[in-house]
Amino acid sequence: MNIRRTKKGRTVLTAVAITTGLVLTVAGCGGGDDGGSDKKTSSSSPAKNDDGDDDKQESQAPPAEQTLAEVKAGGLTLAVTSATRDDGGFVTVEGRVTNSSGKPWVAADWRGDESELAKNGGSIAGASLVDQKGKKKYLVLRDTEGRCLCTRFTGGVLSGDTAEWFAQFPAPPEDTTKVSFQVGSMPPASVELSEGE
Repeated sequence: MNIRRTKKGRTVLTAVAITTGLVLTVAGCGGGDDGGSDKKTSSSSPAKNDDGDDDKQESQAPPAEQTLAEVKAGGLTLAVTSATRDDGGFVTVEGRVTNSSGKPWVAADWRGDESELAKNGGSIAGASLVDQKGKKKYLVLRDTEGRCLCTRFTGGVLSGDTAEWFAQFPAPPEDTTKVSFQVGSMPPASVELSEGE
C-alpha cells in the first residue's frame, strides 16, 4: 500500500510538475511576446516623445479647435463640443462648463422653469435648441417620470473646475443643419449639426 501511495504520489507530483512546466513555458512565451511588444513600444515611444510631445500637444489642442461654440456669462464658460443627429430621431449635444466665478456653482438657473423639471435638481434640463430656419424651439427630452435625458450636476461645480455635460433633444428636420443652443442666462451658441455614425 505504501508503494501504491508513493506511485500515486509520484504520479500526482509528476503531473503537477509537467503542468507547472507547461504553465511556466506558456508564461515564458507570453512574457517574451509582451516584452517584445514593450520593447517595441518603448523603442518607438522615445522617437514619438521627441517629436511626440509636440504631437501630443497638437493632439490635445484639436479638442479646443473642435469646440463648435463657446459662450461666457457670470464667470461660467459653456463650450459645445458636439451636436450629433442620431438615427433614433434625436440630437445629442455635448460639451463642458468651466466655473471661474470664484464660488461653487449649482446650475440652479439651468434646470428650467417648468414644474415638471423640479425633480431634476441642478441640471441642464432647461436647455433648448432653436431652429431659426424652421422657427421651432426644441426642449430637452424627458422620461415618463419627468427626468431629463441630460446631465445632472450632482454637488455642483467648484470654482476652477470643469464638468462635462450632455443633453438630448428631438431632431429638427433633415434640412436643418444649424441650431442655437441656449440654457439659463447664457447667451445662445450657434452650432452645426453633424450626422451620427
